[in-house]
Amino acid sequence: MALTWLKKQVQDLKDQHLYNNILTIESAIGPEIKINGKKLLNFCSNNYLGLANNPEMKKAATLAIKKYGIGPAAVRTIAGTTVLHKELEAELAKFKKAEAVITFQSGFSANIAVIPALVTEGDLIFSDELNHASIIDGCRLSKAEVIRYAHINPKDLEVKLKAADPKVKKLVITDGVFSMDGDIAPLDEIYKVSSKYGAMLMVDDAHGEGVLGESGRGIVDHFNLHGKVDVEVGTMSKAFGVVGGMAAGRTEIIEWLSQRGRPFLFSSAMTIPDVAACIAAVKILSKSGGLVKQLWKNADYLRASLKKAGFNTGTSITPIIPLMLGDSKLAQDFSHELFNEGLFAKAIVYPTVAQGKARIRIMNSAGHTKEQLDKAIKIFTKVGKKLKVI
Repeated sequence: MALTWLKKQVQDLKDQHLYNNILTIESAIGPEIKINGKKLLNFCSNNYLGLANNPEMKKAATLAIKKYGIGPAAVRTIAGTTVLHKELEAELAKFKKAEAVITFQSGFSANIAVIPALVTEGDLIFSDELNHASIIDGCRLSKAEVIRYAHINPKDLEVKLKAADPKVKKLVITDGVFSMDGDIAPLDEIYKVSSKYGAMLMVDDAHGEGVLGESGRGIVDHFNLHGKVDVEVGTMSKAFGVVGGMAAGRTEIIEWLSQRGRPFLFSSAMTIPDVAACIAAVKILSKSGGLVKQLWKNADYLRASLKKAGFNTGTSITPIIPLMLGDSKLAQDFSHELFNEGLFAKAIVYPTVAQGKARIRIMNSAGHTKEQLDKAIKIFTKVGKKLKVI
C-alpha cells in the first residue's frame, strides 16, 4: 500500500506520453547498432567522433588491465590515484592548454564537485536558464542563492550582476554547447561581463569537448579564452567515447577541488581501462583534427538536408540537431516510426525539455558515411510525411 502512489505516478507518465522506454543495445556503439536483434542506423549516441569502439583505445584499455588490473578500489585521496590517473590529467592539461586538470567519475560528478566547492550559503550563482541538470543539482547542493539569467543573453546577465551586492562572492555558470538545442554560449561576451563585475566564470563544455576548437579542444579554445575562464568542466563520456569527467583551469582551483570536491573525496576513482582509453583518446585528438572536421561536415550536410525537406531544426548550429515537434505523443510516435524504418533516434520530452518543446534529438557522428546520412534523410522524410510534420 505504501508504494501505491508510485504505481500511479508511473501510469500517469505513460498516459501523458512522458514515460521513457529504455531499450537495450546488443552491439558495440557505432554508426549502426543492434536492438532486439534488429540492425539500426544510430543517431542517438553522444559518440561524436566515433571513438567508442576505436581499436587503439581498446588496445590501450586491454594492455592497462594486464599491467594494472581493473580498478583502484579506493577514492583518489586514499589509495585510488595511479600513475595512469596522473598521466591522464597531465595529458588533458596539455590538450586543454590549461594550468591544471582534475578528473572525476563523470561529467555529472564534476559539476557536483566543483560548484559546492567554489560557492556556499551567502554567495551568488548566476546561471543560464537552460543549463544542464547536473549544474542545477550542483547549485542546489552549494546552498548559494541562484539567479537565473535569460538564455545565452549577456545583457540580461549584466543587469543581474549589476544589481547584486558588489561585496558578495559571485559565480557565473553556463553550458558551452546546450545539449537539447545545439546552440553555443557567447562565452567571449559572458567573460567580459563576468570579469567586469568581479565574478568567477565556469563553463560546462560537455558537448563542446571534441567538437569545438582546434582538434576538439573545446569552447575555451574556440573563443581563445585560455587563462581567462576560471574553470572548465568537461566529460569523457561523449566525444571521447569512454566515461569520466574533468575540471580544467587555474592551479589554485584545481588544488582546492582535490581537497574539497566531494565526489573526488568520497567516491572511488575511475577504473583502469577507462583511464587508459581516455589517455589514448587525448593522444588521437592531439595528433589530428580530421575526425572533428568530418563530424562538422556530416552535421552541416544533414542539417541542411533536413531543413530543405521542411523540418524545423530550431536554433542549432552544432552537430546536435533537434527536430522540433512540440507534442510529446507526436515525438514518441515519430521515434517509434523511425525505429520501424531502421533508424534509432529517441524522443526527448518533459522534464528533459519544457512542456510543449518535445523533439527528436539527432546526434551526428564522424563515423557516419555519406550513404548512411542519405539513407537517414530518406527515413526522416518518409516518417515526417507520414505523420504530417512536413
